Amino acid sequence: MNKYELAVVVSAKIEDDARAATVEKCKALIERFGGQVTNVDDWGKRRLAYEVQKMKEAFYYFIQFDAESTVPAEIESRVRIMDNVIRYLCVRQDEKK
Repeated sequence: MNKYELAVVVSAKIEDDARAATVEKCKALIERFGGQVTNVDDWGKRRLAYEVQKMKEAFYYFIQFDAESTVPAEIESRVRIMDNVIRYLCVRQDEKK
């Protein structure tokens, strides 16, 4: 099992419950493919570095999870088509030495 982090940038134009549902859907995807969510870090509303889809602000979420090496590709292919997610990035976390 490797440690990964999924960064998700969610649209600021949607309601709070829709935003929470989007994050829950990401967590459910991780668990569906055999991963275990270890932590969800909510950074809240932040200004974007550049305008994306005519938005200047969005909500940032960082989801840490443990999974096999095939899981991130499966998750990215599903997150890519989610309506409220405007940007995402899944990276492997290196072991601290």
